[in-house]
Amino acid sequence: MDNSDKRQTIPELPIVTLQLVQDQSPPAPAGFLRLVRRRLVALDAQGEVSSPFVYDEVDRAALDAVVIAAHYVLDGTRHVYLRSAARPPVLLREANRNVGREYVTRNGLWELPAGLVEPGEASKTGVIQCAQRELKEELGFDVTIDQLLPLGPSTYPCPGVIAERHYFFHVSVRPDERREPTLDGSAIERLGAIIDVPLDDALGWCRGGQLEDAKSELGLRRLAELPISRG
Repeated sequence: MDNSDKRQTIPELPIVTLQLVQDQSPPAPAGFLRLVRRRLVALDAQGEVSSPFVYDEVDRAALDAVVIAAHYVLDGTRHVYLRSAARPPVLLREANRNVGREYVTRNGLWELPAGLVEPGEASKTGVIQCAQRELKEELGFDVTIDQLLPLGPSTYPCPGVIAERHYFFHVSVRPDERREPTLDGSAIERLGAIIDVPLDDALGWCRGGQLEDAKSELGLRRLAELPISRG
């Protein structure tokens, strides 16, 4: 009997309820991020209460983000656009904290274009509008809302630290329609570079460790699952 089409339903998660004992968050200074420090207790399905514990997380006004795979097909091969990003935590990472292999010091990361969802965009339409804006800012493509298509469900990239969700989109573009990116005015973004490469090459860089941005690898792998239109 062929069971290849049978898929196991994901198991139910254990019931865990968190109750706030005390908010110990320090006063929020002016800045991009704020520390949230909570004293909590955990209750199981039977209502048994744990000892209190303190848990730190990070919050920000623009919590979620969009990730966009802009692609085109040339001679039957799908190409995708990547943008360089000089991420200060990566550039300033102390070398003695690397474990397991010799990490090469680079000037940043190659990534799929991405950007934060502003508080006023926290809706289904707003998230797509955010993707539309970020695509123009980072790559220079001016597309309509209906050209942006979902690329799988949203994910939590770092759930132990921040409740940020990533919303993935893809869009088919014409290379000759790309204009100069409008950028967001930041000192770092103006130094970015843009490349368009065969998708298979980008995936090979992921496998080889040259493309280390996790959200980009996920988006690229999802893009690879889409059929190439022969029309």
